[in-house]
Order: sequence, then structure tokens, then C-alpha cells
Amino acid sequence: MKQFKLFMDNKWVDAEGGKTFLTYNPCTGEAIAEMAYGSVGDTRKAIDAADAAFRSGCWSGLDADERAAYLHRVADIMERRFEELARWEAMDTGKTIYETRTIDIPLSIRAFRFHADSAKSLCGKVIPVPGHFLFDYTSYEPYGVVGSIAPWNFPLHLLTRSIAAALAAGNTVVCKAATMTPVTSQILGEIFEEAGVPAGVYNIVSGSGGVVGEELLANDKVAMVALTGSEEVGRRLMAASSQAKRIKPLSLELGGKSPIIVEADCDMNAALNSVILGFCMNQGEVCVSTSRLLLADEIYDEFMEKLVVRVGKLKLGDCLDETVHMGSLISRDHRETVHGFVERALAAGAKLRRGGRMLTEPPYDKGSYYPPTIIEEVTPDMEIFQEEVFGPVLAVTRYKTLKEAVELANATRFALGASVFTENIRKMYWLAEKIDAGTVWMNCATKSNIETPFGGNRNSGLGREDGLEGLLEYLKVKNHIWYMGAEYDNFFHLENDC
Repeated sequence: MKQFKLFMDNKWVDAEGGKTFLTYNPCTGEAIAEMAYGSVGDTRKAIDAADAAFRSGCWSGLDADERAAYLHRVADIMERRFEELARWEAMDTGKTIYETRTIDIPLSIRAFRFHADSAKSLCGKVIPVPGHFLFDYTSYEPYGVVGSIAPWNFPLHLLTRSIAAALAAGNTVVCKAATMTPVTSQILGEIFEEAGVPAGVYNIVSGSGGVVGEELLANDKVAMVALTGSEEVGRRLMAASSQAKRIKPLSLELGGKSPIIVEADCDMNAALNSVILGFCMNQGEVCVSTSRLLLADEIYDEFMEKLVVRVGKLKLGDCLDETVHMGSLISRDHRETVHGFVERALAAGAKLRRGGRMLTEPPYDKGSYYPPTIIEEVTPDMEIFQEEVFGPVLAVTRYKTLKEAVELANATRFALGASVFTENIRKMYWLAEKIDAGTVWMNCATKSNIETPFGGNRNSGLGREDGLEGLLEYLKVKNHIWYMGAEYDNFFHLENDC
């Protein structure tokens, strides 16, 4: 079993009191690593190291080209350790190694390369203002110490899209890994150390959100906090931030209940595959999972029959098995939560079309497996329509008109993503304009690119990650007003006695 200490100021240190915890493979229930369990004191030490590094200018004072060279070196080492990272990410999360090889690790590497290069092209602007002798221009500056709180569903990918932007902008970072999936963020400490990144620039503390996360919000040396997590946790962070002495900006990517609208004129094969991807990828443990299928009445019966058959071909099993399509949910407690949503939906009058039972018999008895589950006759007043399940559960609602489809799509408090399937380009454009969502996928679902902005509206979050917009979240804008006249303004008509 691998053992990890805390990484701060480019040193590996024990937690205060030597406290540790174990992390487990959700597919087998076996312990895979022992982690140092960070305290408030440990978190403060990490923050102090990041603050000292920022104030020293060893990172923020570098040219963008120099910072980019370090970040590209990090990406190079990640590529060399690609298979190791992919295996650890699969074992820590329960997702298939196919997914970690094709999604998690490639996107994590691309985050460093994209933001490293984007920061080199940042420039302020000259602003024409009234007055013959005024010259006004803007520049960008890093905030300082950024606290980054990583989720457990994509622990490396969603961490790196945050810290790569923060670091490229010149900030230093203190990261809190999710206690259920902390391994790859710790390995990233080894990679930063090997890349020669200056001490204090990247620091990682594994531990409780109520301890490490709260200190990141409360500590005045932390200038900004970024979170990918649930709406509930986002609300707690906003409340805690409001009580802190230093008001700090928050970047929050929160929950979703994304609709996928399938029109009668869709490419049915493409729509079927995207619906399955949308609610089954990563076992449905995806914030932007398209877990609400809004299906046109004209094709409802045919589409549902084919969907049930195709979903039945998915194979569940161990995350390292190259032949499986889905792994295990993150924990047995979470499986109970997912199953509770299904039971309450059926009690409320929805109908089970497929799945809906916990897999506890061999070969699934050691993990937390849950089959792809399809529930139909779902209405907007049901919990399953409104709340994020975070599991492989699809809620299906029939509609008759496009107006009804749009009303159903916008009928929750979330607005993270939405998907539309139609071969009519006019209809596609109209739907994309009318749906309230941070991202609208057209004839596809749940696509994500480091190069493009990602985030939610309404209760799905604040700010954006990825793209140039994501980089700018980690920078302050400073305005410069330069008076270039021969004399100073004498607004009060004072006598010049100089």
C-alpha cells in the first residue's frame, strides 16, 4: 500500500500528531493508500508557504514564458507517468481505466499546456477617454494565494483545470483533495517537485472539508477560493466567505440536472448513444450528466424500446478490467443515496423501465455497483425531475410541443448544461437560444474541452472554468490613469506656490 505525506513548501511532511486515513478502491473495497490527515495547523502552514512564495516573486515575478516552461515540464512528466496516473485514478474513483485513459488524464495534461500558452498572450488594453492629456490602460495581476477544493468524481481533471489557470496567472495554490479520492493530487506533488517548480507554489493538504476547506475560506492570506462540488457545499462556502474578515472572490462550479431534448427528426442512432453516454459515463457521477430525457411524443415508444435494449448491453465490473463499460459508485453510502431517489420516484408514481436495484451478489458483492436505471412517466413536481441524483439514473418525460420541451428544460433551479437533438438547423438554433444553461450541446452530449469556457447559471455556480474565461477568473484587472499634461489639474483654482 502506498503512503503519502502532506506536500508543502516542496517538502513531504507528516500531519500534526501523525494522523492518517485510508483510501479505498470502490470496486473491491480494498485499501489502496494511506494518507496524512491534515489539520487546521497543517493547512495554515501550507497557506503560509504559498503566501511566502507569492510575496517573494519567485513565481509571480517570472515572465509568462518562464512560468509556461515550468508548466509544460509538469505536463511532460505527467505524460511520462500517464499509465500510472490512469491506474491510480481508476482505483481511487471506481471508474473504468478506459475513461481515465481517454478523459481524465488527457484533459489534466492539456489544462497545463493550454493555460501555460494562453497566459503568454494575455494583454491589457488602452481605453480612449475624454481629455487631451489622459492616457488610460489596463493590466492583469494575480490574486495571490488561491485555495482549490477538488471533488471526488474527477479528482485530477477538475483540480488541474483550476490550478493550471491559477498558476499560469501567477498565483500560488493550496489544494484540498477529496478524502475519498486523494491519491493523484498527491502524485501531482511528486511531479511538481521533479519539474523544479519553486517551493511553496503548489501545496496539497488532504483532509476534511470542514477543517481544511473552512481554513482556506477563513484565512486572510488566501485571496480566492475555487470549488467544484455540490450546491449545498457551494452555499456553505458562500456563507463562510461572508463571515471572513477578508472578502474573497469564489469560483463555484456546482450541481446540475441537465436536460437532453430529443426531437422526432433526430438522428436516432446518434441520439441513443448520446443519451446513454449522458447518464452512464462515470457511473452517472457527473455534475453535467444529462439525466433528464425529454422525448418527443411522436418517437417515444420506438426510442424507449431501443434505449432499453441498448442500455442492457452495458457491462459493469472492476475498474481495471479493459472490457467493462461502467465501474462502481464511489461508496456504499452513496449507492444507498442513489437507490433512495429511485424508490421515492416509484412511490411518487413514476414507472421503472429498467434497473432500479442494488447489485450485491457476486461478482459485485465487494463493490458499490448500481445498474443503469431508466424511470419514465416522470413529471416536473417529482424529486427525481428536480434533484441531482449523481448516479446512473435517467428520468424520462414525454412532451408534445417544442414550447413544452423548453419549459420542461428550464423547470429546475439548475442551469449547468443542456443537450438538443434535431436535424433541423433552425429548430436547433431556436432551442439553444431559449434554454437557460452554461453550455448547450447540439447533436452531442457532455462534451468538455479545456479550450472552451465551462460553468453554470442560476444555482449551478458562479464564474467559469476552462478557456480564456477560466484563466481570467484568476486575475485582477487594474486600471491605470496617466495624466500627461504640462500642469496638474487645478480643479479648486488654488494659487500655485511651488
